[in-house]
Amino acid sequence: MAGRVMKKPEKIRVLIVDDSAFMRKVINDILSEDPLIEVIGRARNGAEAIEAVRTRSPDVVTLDIEMPGKSGIDVLKEIMEIRPVPVVMVSSLTREGANITMQALDIGAVDFVTKPSGTISLDMDRVGDELRKKVLAASRASMHVRGAAPAVPPAYESAVPHRESVKRKFDLMVVAASTGGPMALQQVIPRLSASFPMPVLIVQHMPPGFTTSFAACLNERSKLTVTEGCDGMPVRKGSVIVAPGGYHMIVEKNGPSLVTKLTETPPVRSVRPSADVLFGSVAEVVGGSVLTLILTGMGKDGLDGTRLLRSKGAYVVAESRETSVIFGMPGAVISAGLADEVLPLYEISSALERTAK
Repeated sequence: MAGRVMKKPEKIRVLIVDDSAFMRKVINDILSEDPLIEVIGRARNGAEAIEAVRTRSPDVVTLDIEMPGKSGIDVLKEIMEIRPVPVVMVSSLTREGANITMQALDIGAVDFVTKPSGTISLDMDRVGDELRKKVLAASRASMHVRGAAPAVPPAYESAVPHRESVKRKFDLMVVAASTGGPMALQQVIPRLSASFPMPVLIVQHMPPGFTTSFAACLNERSKLTVTEGCDGMPVRKGSVIVAPGGYHMIVEKNGPSLVTKLTETPPVRSVRPSADVLFGSVAEVVGGSVLTLILTGMGKDGLDGTRLLRSKGAYVVAESRETSVIFGMPGAVISAGLADEVLPLYEISSALERTAK
């Protein structure tokens, strides 16, 4: 009998957009190191980028934020209008770059990578592995309009019975998110009422500097007060605290109250901040009176911490596959049988309010 011929996996077709010929070449070389990635084009401006998206149908676009003429934001908006495709923004590590990156994630970019040393980064290879991983992850992203309920809600994995513990009082809510998280969080946190009865702690995977802009952006849209965490920050009702990029955030007792503490212990599952680190400290200090939310994201951060919290009686809500950009993090929690409810994004805030009260 003739042996079965194994079909080679299809390559991920990537379009690179950057006004610098040097950066286009560097990004091309970085991506080409992965045998699963094929660079199908390199565009030097917005007009070339739009034309290539129309005619070459890339699976993923890497898009420079800072370009003359039509900016990266303008190009992103047009791509999302003519042919939504996963976009990984390539951003400068500056305050302005962080603010613009938040706009890009809000518009529909899947993720971003920072140039280590400005617009022309001779050391771009420092983030080469990250760029390849994020392009591969973006190729699996679900592109759809976030936050709005469809006319006929899709079937989703919510056939998980409510546990009796939902009827008791919760002292704290913790949230984990990664790829697609900024947009998801902007569909959840601003929809919580000013009377939401417990403080909220968030781990969103981002590098230093970007969590500052993200917290400020979230605060502008929310009835609750959203801030970036720091050492000794009180954890109080009405507050939402975002773990700062580059640090793990944990909670500690300060007399009868809770405060945050930042540490620079090594990354866990390759990330810092880590949801597992935060959740572990919350399980130890607060116990099971915790409402836990797992949103879209690549990887399994939050799985171990959720398991620990759930063993103490915490209530767990996970985002469903239908609205997750990347189903990794919520999928891991659901597969482990740890989710009490599995909901699409547009139902999560009302479910949190209902469960909390």
